[in-house]
Amino acid sequence: MLEKVNLRKKVLSWREGQSEEEIKRKSLKIKERLFSLPLFEKSKVIMFYVSFGSEVRTEDAIKETINRSKRVVVPKTLLKEKRLLLSELRDYEKELEKGTFGILEPKEEYLREVSPQMLDLIIVPGVVFDEKGYRIGYGGGFYDRFLLEVDKVSSIGLAFELQVVGEIPRQKHDRKVNLVITERRVIYS
Repeated sequence: MLEKVNLRKKVLSWREGQSEEEIKRKSLKIKERLFSLPLFEKSKVIMFYVSFGSEVRTEDAIKETINRSKRVVVPKTLLKEKRLLLSELRDYEKELEKGTFGILEPKEEYLREVSPQMLDLIIVPGVVFDEKGYRIGYGGGFYDRFLLEVDKVSSIGLAFELQVVGEIPRQKHDRKVNLVITERRVIYS
């Protein structure tokens, strides 16, 4: 556990050490790689995380996906229940507000609940990813629990190359993603 905590801290400090310009430039390359995948192209209902802080930016990808007439789903964190509620997003500018942890989430009046079984693809955040697709998040376990629920749905982690390590320590409950996309490569796990 301590090893995970230390790795999370170290990689977060590297990620936060990037300039805003670097984050935007690398995020654009990652978005281009994502959009060029046949898996993305054939998916009709795609769940995105809404980026915050120094994460790979998803705002442009979300807007473009909506413009491509695909259904976009974003999470709302239910802290007491320790789970993610999925809601369809139709207008990025109008339908989101700061929610749990300061992350943009759907406003109450725009909640359109979507069953996880409707998803074709899940775009997953993380602090650290390894070459096998395992990830370390922020420590709340929300995505690990969620991915366990939808283990038949393809999942893709978005990360900067500096967030990828050879192998991370893992526990029984950890879930891996099918692919990790960085500004340099696509890692199939």
